[in-house]
Amino acid sequence: MIGRGIAARIALAALVSAAAGLAILAVGVTVVGAESFKTLMAEAGISADHAQRMYDQSVSTVVVAAVIVAALASIGLAVLMARMLARPLAEVGAAARRVAAGDYGARVPRQGPEELVSLADSFNQMAAGLERQEQMRRDFIVNAAHELRTPLTNLQGYLEALRDGVITADRATYESLWDEAERLVRLSRSLDALAEGDAGAARPSAVELDLAAAIRAALDLVQPTLERAGLELVVDIPERLPARANPDALAQVLGNLLSNAARYTPAGGTVIVRAERRPADLLVSIANSGEGIASADLERVFERFYRVEKSRDRARGGAGIGLAIVKQLVEADGGQVGAESADGQTRFWFSLPA
Repeated sequence: MIGRGIAARIALAALVSAAAGLAILAVGVTVVGAESFKTLMAEAGISADHAQRMYDQSVSTVVVAAVIVAALASIGLAVLMARMLARPLAEVGAAARRVAAGDYGARVPRQGPEELVSLADSFNQMAAGLERQEQMRRDFIVNAAHELRTPLTNLQGYLEALRDGVITADRATYESLWDEAERLVRLSRSLDALAEGDAGAARPSAVELDLAAAIRAALDLVQPTLERAGLELVVDIPERLPARANPDALAQVLGNLLSNAARYTPAGGTVIVRAERRPADLLVSIANSGEGIASADLERVFERFYRVEKSRDRARGGAGIGLAIVKQLVEADGGQVGAESADGQTRFWFSLPA
């Protein structure tokens, strides 16, 4: 019985093609060639019977031998070619089963014809993407558990102390409990915002607005925080900057970026806000002086729950979700986000379609 594998099918197709060619050759030599040979022999004065015996003893024998040798060679070459083509596909199949079993580090070598090399490249890119997604999922679970555990542990400690009479229920205690509860509420809202974006939840469509006015409104809200921290604010935006965006999403993006700048700028530092119209889009940037961000971290700052300095960010109250929300909201309006850090200055920017 003929196997169902691609190697058997390729070998069968090669053999059928070779058999057809040999059959045509054999018929041509034994039929057409025999008639031509007898005609030539008759013209030379040799009888037809004698000419036939001569042809059978010479040409026909050689043809039969050639057909046998050619058939054996065709079988060998067909099997070899089938194995050469089937081996890379078998490796892709084995690697795919490893990925399905959870081994996202599986890769296949780039070998064989151009089409198989392209298949290997596509598979390796897919596996690498799945590996990154799996690592992000694990990081998300670990960090989300930590963000939930910290305030819950604090709440539990306060409540146990109140229950056992270790501390008194004064205003400071209630404010501490409120802060921890508020932290949980903020985390819950941030997760809701991310989930809505992932699910493609309907959100208000973009409208015509003044981007410069939206920036000034966001600055008014963060101004008291900047003054308390002793930070200098430099603003470079035009009087008016028509744009098209979702107002609520834009306010959240600006609020998150300005809050981050205020949080991570050391006392006496500077926050710089700029906005400009470019040929194809509108660019808004918020830069701050400070320690800066390593280049390896810059590639991941927009990932969920990712922190440049875990202990420092937790101490300052960041959950590592704000920038992920910024990226999601900006891209939903057709824009882009990015981050740069060099020479003691960190700059976050986003663009909106013009």
